[in-house]
Amino acid sequence: MVNHNPRKSVMTLFSSPNCAMSHCVRFAMYEKGVTTEIEYYDPSEPPEDLLELNPNAISPTLVERDLVLYDSRIIMEYLDERFPHPPLHQMDPVSRAKARMIIKRIDQDWYQLLDEILQSGEKKSARAKKMLKESLISANPVFKAQPFFMNEEFSLIDCALAPLLWRLPSLGIELPGEALTAYAERIFRRPAFIASLSDIEKEMNPASK
Repeated sequence: MVNHNPRKSVMTLFSSPNCAMSHCVRFAMYEKGVTTEIEYYDPSEPPEDLLELNPNAISPTLVERDLVLYDSRIIMEYLDERFPHPPLHQMDPVSRAKARMIIKRIDQDWYQLLDEILQSGEKKSARAKKMLKESLISANPVFKAQPFFMNEEFSLIDCALAPLLWRLPSLGIELPGEALTAYAERIFRRPAFIASLSDIEKEMNPASK
């Protein structure tokens, strides 16, 4: 979607300070070393300049000159193509397609459960927490197989997954399994991940202390 906004001459990311999808974008931005203005806002009171660009005030919303994007996965892909170094996708089409499918599965299998936990009542939330923990336990061998998630090198897949794992302690879910815990600790120590955290997100996990 394209809109004209002469006031935004530099790249700007509008972000809720506790939005996991926006956190994914911020993580990718810092890994790419992209110079961006991050404007945190309260979703219940979105700023007028955001409403002019995106009437639904969706977080995240990326603005660069006359371009307005408001889907986190599209934004991440755009950043990786707009700023090709360092690449966060492998270069060949087959590997890129596989990575996109993995991110889609992360969204469908794990982020949907996260949304259910955050938006549901206590009973339904408890069920979703149990399902999420069991699903992560079943994935432990995958985390053990390679240094990064289903990859020898850090990629957009890790940018997509890490914000979900970061939020688990605040939901009362311990990281299940030695391999998953070791993976998460490696990712959480990355300077880009540390820089990507909002003040609210720092309070979600004792690892930031």
